[in-house]
Amino acid sequence: MTAFLVVLVIILFGVAVWQMSKIFQMSQTAQTDTSEIANEKDNNINGWLMLGFVFFIYIILAVCFWKWFDVLLPVAASEHGLEIDQLMLVSMILIFIVGIITQWLLHYFAFKYRGDRPRKALFYADNDKLEFIWTIIPVIVLAGLIIYGLFTWTDIMNINEEDDPMVIELYAYQFDWRARYSGEDNTLGEANVRLIEGVNQLGVDGSDPYAQDDVVVNELHLPVGRKIIFKMRSQDVLHSAYMPHFRAQMNCVPGMITQFSFTPTITTEEMRENEDIVAKVTKINKIRRENSLALAAKGEEPLEEYVFDYILLCNKICGNNHYNMQMKIIVETEEEFNAWMETQKTISETLNQ
Repeated sequence: MTAFLVVLVIILFGVAVWQMSKIFQMSQTAQTDTSEIANEKDNNINGWLMLGFVFFIYIILAVCFWKWFDVLLPVAASEHGLEIDQLMLVSMILIFIVGIITQWLLHYFAFKYRGDRPRKALFYADNDKLEFIWTIIPVIVLAGLIIYGLFTWTDIMNINEEDDPMVIELYAYQFDWRARYSGEDNTLGEANVRLIEGVNQLGVDGSDPYAQDDVVVNELHLPVGRKIIFKMRSQDVLHSAYMPHFRAQMNCVPGMITQFSFTPTITTEEMRENEDIVAKVTKINKIRRENSLALAAKGEEPLEEYVFDYILLCNKICGNNHYNMQMKIIVETEEEFNAWMETQKTISETLNQ
């Protein structure tokens, strides 16, 4: 792949030098060769190419929707996710409408007003009314989208303490995640990276009374219907906690605590029965089985069957193993969550072993 990119760069560099030499030649005062000057045939060819290219864009767009529409995310698994999807839908509809119209006008006018020697260009100094129209319309549309987005963001980030939110810390480091539950007191103990030592991988202050019942895990369990506040820290570089199925993302910044909250609405088991997820899993496992046959022919281990799980990813390129920085998320009933929590060791129990 590297060799291919190097060759491609060399070719593009050669084309650029060639084009620059042609421009330099055309800029000379004494021009006896007119072969480089566009004639009527050239203008017609380029005009038709411009018109053909806009249809090519539309066809490619339709093919992409038809072929890859099923790779989009399924229904949002959080309360605020529906608002995010609605905002995204409105934005994309506007973008597609404006894009389709402007692309057509651009290419059609390039075709219609292609070079024609008898036709002279009209000198049109300005038109205040037109300038006002094409300025005020984008301003109104963009202002509407921004205000809509701000209200949506405010609703998402507005935390009501009456909801009794559960506090969980997401701790990022190259190249893995850890989660810390706040225990029965629902308050996270103090922590500092300078305190990281041995089994204390998160640098939790063991002398803090609030830290005694904290629980550190490498698999995130969430009770359905319960609001969660995530406090996020990073040990080393800038990471980004990305939970696509919950439409949640927030940067994890070294030296500071960021936060994001959402309420899970669909358990893992319920999402596995979703029609879109069933279709995706079936498609993935079909590809895996085909690849497993090829691996078996080479004497290698076959691929495991894929089972859907929610997942926490890092959405920042944080190093050479960034692609593998992920943690499984399980959304379950309150009873299942409580039963799981009872099997976990607290910070106090871990540090005193």
